[in-house]
Parts: sequence; C-alpha cells; structure tokens
Amino acid sequence: MIDAISKSIAHLFSPPMRRVLLKAVGLALLFIVIIGIAMQRGLASLADSGATWAEQTAGMAPHSAWAALAWVLSIMAGLGIVTGSLFLMPAVTAFVGSFFVDDVAELVEREHYPTDPPGQPLPVFRGLIEGIKIALLALVVYLFALPFMLFAGFGLVILFFGNAYLLGREYFELAAMRFQPPTEAKAMRKANATYVFFAGMVIAAFVSLPIINLATPIFAMAFMVHIHKKLAGGSSVIPAKAGIQ
Repeated sequence: MIDAISKSIAHLFSPPMRRVLLKAVGLALLFIVIIGIAMQRGLASLADSGATWAEQTAGMAPHSAWAALAWVLSIMAGLGIVTGSLFLMPAVTAFVGSFFVDDVAELVEREHYPTDPPGQPLPVFRGLIEGIKIALLALVVYLFALPFMLFAGFGLVILFFGNAYLLGREYFELAAMRFQPPTEAKAMRKANATYVFFAGMVIAAFVSLPIINLATPIFAMAFMVHIHKKLAGGSSVIPAKAGIQ
C-alpha cells in the first residue's frame, strides 16, 4: 500500500496528470464559490428580514441597532459558510472528480501497467451517477458528524472513519468497474473489504488536509487503480474472505 501511495502522489505532478488536476481543481473551486455566494446571499437576506420583523414587533431600540445586528448576523453567516465549505469539500470534489476518473485511470494504467489489457471507460451516465452518489454519501457523513463536533472532537473521528469507508468503497468500485460489471466490482470490494477500508483511510487522511484536498478525486482514483491491480492479481474476482462488509 505504501508503494501505491508514493506512486499516486508522484503521478499528481506528471504533466498529463497535472492538466487533469488543474481542470478538476478549477471546476471544484467554481462550484464552491457559486454555492458560497448563493448561501451567503440567502442567509444575509434572512438576517435582514429577521431584524426588520424584530424591530417592528419589539417596538424598541433604534433602527441603527437592529441594522447593526443584521450586519453582525450576516458576517457570522459568512464565516459559517467558509467553515462549512471546508467540511463540504469532499462532497464537492467527489462530484467534480466523477468527470475525470476515467482520464486518471487511463493515465495510471498506461504508465504503470502498459502490458495489461486497458480498462474500459465507464458510460457517462454511470460515471455521473457514481459521482453524485459519492457526493451525497460524503454530505450524509458530514451532517451526521456535525452534532458531535462539540464533544471533544468526536465528530472528527466519525467524519474520518465515515469518509474512510465510503470514499474507499466508491473509488475502489470505480476502478474495478473499468474491468468488471458493477455487480462483480461490488463483490470484489466486499471480498476484500478490510483491505479496501484501510486503503480508504489513506483517502480520508488526504481529504482532511485543507487546500490539498482539492486534489482528492485525482489522488483517490490513481491510488485505487493500484489497489485494484494488487488485489486482482490477474483475475477479475478475488475469493471471498472475512472483513468489513
């Protein structure tokens, strides 16, 4: 697994992969900015409306005081959006990365496994569905962990292990589906679930690094291509063995 990590990180800086990386990062940043602006405008509007309603209902304090309160609430909402964007990064990058996973896998296969039969690109609809699924699962993990953030970092633990399982599972299946039907790819993942989970922990560690996590889909797909090749060992399905299901 260490070899797969080092190869995947090194591959991020190769000229062909760098072009894919820049496109993926640029698109992810665009999505985050659009989402952030829309949320900030919406919350600022709610703050203004709430302050106006409170001023009319309470009938006390000058207008300037209520206007100042609305301004403070808008600033707090903006800071909350920035913080939330850091936690939502896995969901955004996962969705954006779905458009580039086949490009990444093809580059890795061509450079490191030139004598092996090449994988087949996923159908566009299948790739889009998988990207949306990864994004939604990452969002669910975040929302589940959010209430526990106040309990001595317990929420961070939930977030880490949740991402390890979900991102490891989804990216492994994306790599496997280039060579097998979806049902066989899922069976292979379940048969090697413990190993895939530990590989997912590597992706979860990567996605926890601010700024660097913009490259998560590129790193994760390259990494899981190596993991799939190791587990496949020349066959399409590995005999089942005990592990996390």
